[in-house]
Parts: sequence; structure tokens; C-alpha cells
Amino acid sequence: MSRTRVLDIDKAVHTAMNLFWRKGYDQTSLAELTAEMGVTPPSFYFAFASKDNLFRKVVDYYASNYLAFMNEALLKPTARKVAETILFGCVEAYTRSGMPPGCLIVNNSMPCADDALEIRRELSQARDVRFKQLRKRFRDAKAAGDLPIDSDPAELARYLMSLRWGMAIEAQSGATRRDLEKIAERALQAWPA
Repeated sequence: MSRTRVLDIDKAVHTAMNLFWRKGYDQTSLAELTAEMGVTPPSFYFAFASKDNLFRKVVDYYASNYLAFMNEALLKPTARKVAETILFGCVEAYTRSGMPPGCLIVNNSMPCADDALEIRRELSQARDVRFKQLRKRFRDAKAAGDLPIDSDPAELARYLMSLRWGMAIEAQSGATRRDLEKIAERALQAWPA
């Protein structure tokens, strides 16, 4: 009697992450997901309920395993160290050997199909949360005298968010690790002293 194959959820999420990262949410079909995972559609739905739910698990996995430096950055002693940790963390994350270039989240935030509106909305909300975390960290830095009195915490948070996204697109477009390091270095030259 043959044994029923048990789906390894962690492996399935990692497999799906690579597909979504390379192809995007819209261009990744259920047929591709089940084929890559080696499961049938009923097993897929039993494990994940929907493509959307799988994608949410993928984003959580990606954030925990590839973007952990973002949370660590918030704990750095100075605003400049926060910015430096984020920028050079992005260099590492977006040019990691053996992984698709760029950022899974950026690659999936601007899809073409309207059927992914809920996913795009959720990604936008997550970006807003990250922006607010950075703005608060820079407000605290300003209040502590770590940033000049005329600095704008919201502007600095948007600056870093925009740089992250730009670096992700550059990596996806073929920029090398050194190219991204130069962008990070140039950005830090503009950081308030």
C-alpha cells in the first residue's frame, strides 16, 4: 500500500516565494504553483485555501527571512545608523546569490491585473506601517537631538522608502551589488549631519 504524500508547508512556501518573486503574483498560475510544489489542486486548497492566502504566507516568510534587517535597523542607536542598516541591508537582500534579483514585495506591488487589488492593498498597508515606524524613529531621534532641529522625520522616512524601492528596481534591471552599494553610499552623503 502506498503512503499518502504529506505536503511540507515550509518547503511549499519557499517554492512559491521563488515563483512569485520571479514571475509576480499575477503571472503565477495555480497550475505552476501545484506543479512546482508537486501537489494536486485539492491538496493545495486544503493546505492554503487560496492563492491569496499562500501569497500572504510567502510575504510573511520573506519579511522574516530576507527583510529582518528592517526591524533590527529601528533599534540602532542613531538615525544615521538606521539609514545605513536599511540601505546596506537592501543591497544584501536585493543581490543575494541564488535568489531572484530585486525585492519580492516590489515585484508584486505593481501588477497589471485587477483581480489582485486586495493583495496590492495589503502590500500598500504594510508599506504605510513601515513608513510610520521610520517616521516615529526619526521623530524620536530629532527629539533626542540626534537629528538637526530643521529635519523632517516624515521626509527622511519617505526618502529611505523611495531609495529602497529604487534600489530594488535597479537590482531587478541588472544593477550589480557594487552599483547598489554606490547608491547607498551616495544616499548617506545626503543624510542630515
